[in-house]
Amino acid sequence: MSKQSEFKAKSKASTKASTKAGTDVEEVPECADCGKPLPLCICDSITPIKSRISLLILQHPQEQDRALGTARLTALHFENAVLKIGLSWPSLSKALGRPVHDPSRWAVLYLGSAKVADMETDRDIVAINRKGEIEEHQRGILKDIEGIVLLDGTWSQAKALWWRNAWMLKCQRVILGPAHPSRYGKLRREPRRDGLSTIEAAAMLLSSLEKRPEIAETLHGSFERMLAKYRQAQSVLPELAPKPKPKRDYRRRKRA
Repeated sequence: MSKQSEFKAKSKASTKASTKAGTDVEEVPECADCGKPLPLCICDSITPIKSRISLLILQHPQEQDRALGTARLTALHFENAVLKIGLSWPSLSKALGRPVHDPSRWAVLYLGSAKVADMETDRDIVAINRKGEIEEHQRGILKDIEGIVLLDGTWSQAKALWWRNAWMLKCQRVILGPAHPSRYGKLRREPRRDGLSTIEAAAMLLSSLEKRPEIAETLHGSFERMLAKYRQAQSVLPELAPKPKPKRDYRRRKRA
């Protein structure tokens, strides 16, 4: 089964937007390939990329329906990319769907509490050990990477995926120190400046490890087109806009 056929089988027919009262409003049809509302689909402009490094995206189940998510969009760019939705898998091989003889040559991107800015290095991609300390021989470690695992979800969802899959400890953990914050801007705020979207993280890792800046250019171009369509769609389809979180009243209550 081709990747696009697999996505078609798993994607929903349409997205339902809800009003504040919780009632359904007009359905917005979804693309069968990327799973996004059709006004946000850019599948017709996706440029295929051949890469030496394999890509596995593990998506938290609660993240998959978000209009601004980039997991499916990222996977559609690569022939050897695999996207799985769930919480846990017995091993890297099971998650990937094929045997992996040396998991240590796979890198898992998980920031956790580690920050590149706190380390004595000028690298923007850093391999760290189980204690969260920078590994020696960075160049040699990163040069041998043959696959990357990306955790798609919010900060807490990525943490859940990390702790539920103990096999990730057999892989090489990496963290990123991007020079610029995510292109999401105000559309989706990240809790930390080094937090990136899945497509931006893939762009940074694959373009750097393969020394091919055109990979980053292609992925960033797709992301920018999706964001432009989202901003445009908000004016005619306000139901696609993220709902603001209710503000808590921190004023001290008067005692009775």
